[in-house]
Order: sequence, then C-alpha cells, then structure tokens
Amino acid sequence: MKKLFIVGAGGFGREIFSWASDHPDCGKEWEIAGFLDDNPRALDNYNLPVSDIMPVAGHLPEQLAYYVCAIGSPAVKRQVCESLESRGAQFISLVHPSVALGRGVILGRGVVLCPHVTLTCDINLGDFVMFNCYSSAGHDVVVGDWSTISGHCDLTGHCHLERAVFLGSGARVIPGKRIGAEAYIGAGSVVIQSIPPQAKVFGNPAQEV
Repeated sequence: MKKLFIVGAGGFGREIFSWASDHPDCGKEWEIAGFLDDNPRALDNYNLPVSDIMPVAGHLPEQLAYYVCAIGSPAVKRQVCESLESRGAQFISLVHPSVALGRGVILGRGVVLCPHVTLTCDINLGDFVMFNCYSSAGHDVVVGDWSTISGHCDLTGHCHLERAVFLGSGARVIPGKRIGAEAYIGAGSVVIQSIPPQAKVFGNPAQEV
C-alpha cells in the first residue's frame, strides 16, 4: 500500500487529514503516513492519530508515496509544490465523497475539493486548484492553476479566474466576469466587474484598494 503525505501541517492540513480519512481510497490504495512542514511543532497540542512531521526543505520523495497539498496561499503553494515535484513527488487530487460533480468537469492534477463543494457542468479547474467547504462553481467556469477558493464562495456561470487567484470566504462573482492572475478577492466581496491582475479588492460591490 502506498503512503500519503500531507504537505502543510497548519489548520488546513489538519482539515485535509479529516477529509483524506473519509476518502474511499484510504486504507485501500494508500494510508496517511504523516505531514511535511518546516515547523516541527505545528501539530503540538492537537490529538491526531498520525502526527509525524518531516521538513519540506531537503525532503526526498519516496517512490511509493503520494502527496496532497494543504497550503492555502497560492504563492506559497506554488513554491513548495513545484520544488517537491522537481524532486519527483507525485501529487494526487483529493475529492471528498460529498462533492457534487456534473458532466464535463475537468480537474487538473493536485486539485483539492473539500466537503459539499458543487461543480455543476462544463467546468475546467487547473492544476493545484483548491475549493474549500460549501463553495460552488456554475456552468462554463474556468479556474487557473494554483488558485484557492475559500469556503462558501460562489462562482457563477462563465466566470474565468486566471492563475493563482485567491478568493476569501463568502466571496461571490457574478456571471461572465474575469479575474486577473494573482488577484486577491477579500472575504464577503461581491465582484460585479472584471478584476485586473494582482489587484486586491474588498466590499460589495468589490472595489480595489
């Protein structure tokens, strides 16, 4: 049986531990073996059945191992995962059993879909995209590599998020809008117009700051 290592031992890493434990492949195709994180005390005071932490720096991926990313920041996620992949790490996508996937949904590698995510139809998610709990995407949505969609977000039909976009909790994007690469959409924001690359927007309606 292969080992599964969770990359990131912070709060999201602990959540991913729970979601991976719920996965039908757990105990059959792989077993959770531990975490990678450069903070050796990240799991202190948390009672997990698997609490081994290995540093990311200098880690040599095992041949019979899978990796799943549990890092929310798009920039940090990309830096860490590209480094591990260059050393041979094999990342898998983790889709919780409660996720609703419609027809024509395409997932890149290393995608994480947390409980109760809904992806309706004809959606394309790039590599290492993450959707947290109860978020949704409507028909014809495109989400670029490395993007992170926090919990309770709603991407409506024909939205296009470019590379490494971050949506804070509860953000909404109305149909057909485009969000540029590396843009940051603050929690609770409602996007009613397209957002340029690297912009930071907050509010309802969302405005650049």
